Order: sequence, then C-alpha cells, then structure tokens
Amino acid sequence: MNAVIGLEDGTIVKGTGFGAEGTVCGELVFTTQYTGYEEALTDPSYKGQILMFTYPMIGNYGVSGERFQSDGVKAEALVVREVCNEPYHHKSTRTIYKLMEDEGVCGISGVDTRMLTIKTREHGAMRAALICGSDDGEEAVRLARSQPEISSIDLISKVTCPEPYHIKSDISSANDQKHAVVIDLGIKRSILSSLLARGIDVTVVPATTSVSIIEAYEPDLLFVSNGPGDPQNAKDAIKAVSELAGVVPIAGICFGNQVISLALGADTYKLKFGHRGANQPVKDHESGIVHITSQNHGFAVDGDSLDGTDVSITQTNANDGTVEGISHDNLNIFSVQYHPEANPGPMDTEKLFFGKVLKSIGGEA
Repeated sequence: MNAVIGLEDGTIVKGTGFGAEGTVCGELVFTTQYTGYEEALTDPSYKGQILMFTYPMIGNYGVSGERFQSDGVKAEALVVREVCNEPYHHKSTRTIYKLMEDEGVCGISGVDTRMLTIKTREHGAMRAALICGSDDGEEAVRLARSQPEISSIDLISKVTCPEPYHIKSDISSANDQKHAVVIDLGIKRSILSSLLARGIDVTVVPATTSVSIIEAYEPDLLFVSNGPGDPQNAKDAIKAVSELAGVVPIAGICFGNQVISLALGADTYKLKFGHRGANQPVKDHESGIVHITSQNHGFAVDGDSLDGTDVSITQTNANDGTVEGISHDNLNIFSVQYHPEANPGPMDTEKLFFGKVLKSIGGEA
C-alpha cells in the first residue's frame, strides 16, 4: 500500500506501507541498534514516538514473542529502509510484517533513513505524521505541524499499570526476603526480571500512587522505572522520591534517573536528538572504566544544576559529557541513565548495577 511520512519542517518522504492502514502522529526518533527490534518496539519508553532504525534491514531473524518488554508494540509507528519478509531463526514465529499487522501499528519501508537520520541530527527530533494507505504528503506535513510538542503530552498515563500487582521471586535468598516497590512509569519487563533474579520480591504500583500507599507496603527499596516523554510530567513520582529520600533506599533507571534527580533539586532538559542505541559509551568516574551501554532517552539531567545539592555525578557519557549516573550516599540513593539490564544491547553493567541495588538493601551481591 502507499504510505508517506511528513515532518514539521516540510519534508515529505514516500514509501511502501505495511502493518495497519491509517494515520499516526509522533516525534520521529532514530536508534542505531541493528538487533533487538522486538525489544525496542515493545519498550514503553517509545510511546509517543515514531521509531526509525538506521540499520538498513530490519526483521531478518523474525519475531519470537519471547523478548517483548511489555504487552505489545508501544512505539507509535515504525520507519525502516527495508523489511525482511523471509526471516530465519529457530525461535521465529512471525515476520515484522505480521507483528505490525497483528498489533494494528503502521509501518513504512523503502525510505531514505540515512537522509532522515542526518536531518534529525542537524535539526533535532521533529514532530512527524505517517499515513499508511495514502501518498498525500501535504496532509502528512499539516498533521505533523498540528500536533503538540512531546513535553506537553501525558504519555505516562498511557503506559503505567492500572492497579498494583505483586510478583514473588522464585530465587531463595540467604538473607531475609527483600521487597521492592516499583513505580511504573512505563517499566520494561527485563528490569523486573533483573530484580526478581536477585531474590527481590516486587510490588509494581501505578505512576500516581501516593506516598502513604507506598509506605504501607513497607518496602526495603523504592525503584523508579524507565518511561516516555518529559520527566517533569512525573509529578507524583517526583513527590514520592522527595518525601521518601532518607527513609528507604531508592534506585532508578533511565527516566527514573531523571525523576530522582528532579526530586533531589536538579533540572532536566531535552536533548537535541537523544541517545537511542546499544553502543553508548559511559565512563564510570570511580573506576575509570568505560562501559558500552544500551540507551533510549530524549531528556537528560542538567549536571550544573546538581551543584550544591549533595548529589554526586558518578558517570558521564564519553561522547557528549551528559550525566549518566548520580548518587547521594548519605541518603542511600543512586540511579543510572542507561539500561544496565540491556534487552537489547550489551549487559556489561547488569551485575554491577543490580549488585549495588542488592547491597543497598543489605543483601549480598
């Protein structure tokens, strides 16, 4: 079917549509990973965004369903140069075409993703509209320009759990069984799996959960998850961290790093085009080691705003110097901007981060 994507700057790119027929709007962002498309598409952090892969062919090993990070595709749409329609992998159960069709999500192929990536790097992430079933580029541009900026959209409510739920770890612990309350701002399943693998029981609560309800669970740890959009919209989570700082150990990943930093007095800002991919270098200031990490975020913590807050910057991005990790040792709080549990990406930091989580609550890493 015909398809067209239009950007707010007037760019029009036509291609071949797949998946669902219809119209979708979102912020066009690119990721540099060449594997892990199943994980990326189902990552709730991509809610509100049209996901474009810089790697020229996507779908060559099919879709297994085993690597989903949520209950379905969360990206608003998919943009690729080429889709593989004959994947090969012993665990593959369907193609990318079938996945998008089953999920009712629009996709477009046959477009110049290199040009769109360069444009995004030069001008920043832009509002976009994708129409599957039409080649009306002028309409796509009009729709792109008419949508609100991503910072003004409440995306958290679209991905958080509707009510609390509990998961008991099946790993026996040498210590007393630990319990974490996880604020769900759009959590990936792999994060929960990493906590459970350490013998930590988890209670996942909605993003709007009050401090009194969190306290009633008597947690050993408060964990703040990843999520989509502007962290300043996570007002209830920011309040929870602020009021529970020093009361209970607190840790977070990605969006959670930004939320924790805001609660401790820092500021955040929107990156020009964000960090999305599986090869972002992060330097640990204590060890001097540079880790290769998986990332997906469009906002960052303002390092200068941490001056005078008793918060230390523990890690920075080796490419652009942005904040990748913070800690407040007196309050037993720490977080990272990248995804140590990967999925997709390198898992170099998984044991380091979650070992530190376990130690923070008196467990043995």
